[in-house]
Amino acid sequence: MLVNVTDVFASDGKVIEGEYPFQAGEAVHGGSTYPVKDAAPVSVRISPSGPRKALAEAETRVTVVIPCDRCLRDVEYVFALKVEREVTSPETASPDELDEQSAFMEGYELNIDSLIIDEMITSWPGKVLCRPDCKGLCPVCGKDLNTGACGCDTFVPDPRMAAIMDVFNANKEV
Repeated sequence: MLVNVTDVFASDGKVIEGEYPFQAGEAVHGGSTYPVKDAAPVSVRISPSGPRKALAEAETRVTVVIPCDRCLRDVEYVFALKVEREVTSPETASPDELDEQSAFMEGYELNIDSLIIDEMITSWPGKVLCRPDCKGLCPVCGKDLNTGACGCDTFVPDPRMAAIMDVFNANKEV
């Protein structure tokens, strides 16, 4: 959704307020694509903050489906986002300011979906678990250990003890 902010840049005191639908159907993070399951309307307020500058404020809740880092079950992760960004009119912005706001400004229009997705990416969780005590997958057969044990032999001998184990195995009586 694009919102034209020309009037805010041009006049003192002009404020744009409203609720806009979040229309992005997916979020891309770390080379993977995650579907957006639900999103509340985005409350937006754009007000002047200086000559040819505006403060863009947005708030929403977005639910994204992310796989659990241990067992790969789908987890509905809720992002409660509150964004505040200062934007500068393209005609007076420095190259650094233009580069910084290029992710969510298209000329004189604020791209609300890009602003929200940009904030989601910066607040992405380091680890997502389906539950705090998730047991993950069996390293041998790949069974979800949350549903029960698989019976695989998961004993991994300590590689530092390999030489001693060779001595014991060589002297083993049959």
